[in-house]
Amino acid sequence: MIRLIMSDMDGTLLDDDGRIPEGFDEVAAMLKEHNILFVPASGRQYYTLAQQFEKYKDEFIFVAENGTYVSYKQKEMFSTPLGRPQIERVLAQASLLPDIYPVLCGKKHAYVNSDYRPFIKEIEKYYINYKLVEDLTAVEDDFIKIALCDCDIQDAENTIYRHIENFQPELKVALSSSLWVDVMDPRANKGLAVRQLQQLLQISPEECAAFGDYMNDYEMMGAVHYSYAMENAHPQLKAAARFRAKSNREGGVLLAIKELVASLK
Repeated sequence: MIRLIMSDMDGTLLDDDGRIPEGFDEVAAMLKEHNILFVPASGRQYYTLAQQFEKYKDEFIFVAENGTYVSYKQKEMFSTPLGRPQIERVLAQASLLPDIYPVLCGKKHAYVNSDYRPFIKEIEKYYINYKLVEDLTAVEDDFIKIALCDCDIQDAENTIYRHIENFQPELKVALSSSLWVDVMDPRANKGLAVRQLQQLLQISPEECAAFGDYMNDYEMMGAVHYSYAMENAHPQLKAAARFRAKSNREGGVLLAIKELVASLK
């Protein structure tokens, strides 16, 4: 029996143009019929996820900001904040990296330095609720993540990750894509968020499935029995997952969900 299905968004559920694949509504209806909760689990902002799934905003559980903010029926279930000293140290290190753009992610808004206007197009893909500010260190909010972007070279593993991975274990540093690296509280990741949901909803790992493509999905693979890496996934994620789904270009998540639900009847 499956009761909970988590899916990453970019490179996983969404196609290469960031669109929800054709046939999603049919699958969502099937899941509802079988009393299976669907959970978009993404590095994206909660407001962006809620807009993408507007018709389902009171049905889905949203695991946003790589597990640091979880919401259901438009209310926060739980979150994992960052401390101000941690934020300042990461921003100081990021300022030393050429052509790297930080986004300070709060519960109310995402904040971007006003000097980064050419970067806004990339920001708006993931953060629809953002503000341009003069000084990131002067902003007041409850902060849950720092996202760092390399939208020029697009090699975040080398241009960002290797320069800030030394913040671990004090902080969690997650490679989210070829453009993005996320920095969070060391307790925060999608896998921990899934385990918290399992505990709250009294659902076992054997009753859960998850789909992912990049290393920010790694812990989520270990939190469920039915762990699926996309065909286009990072090699290390493929090694961690029990099952394989076709690529996001082929609608692999929807195909695998249909097969999985059919096999459990």
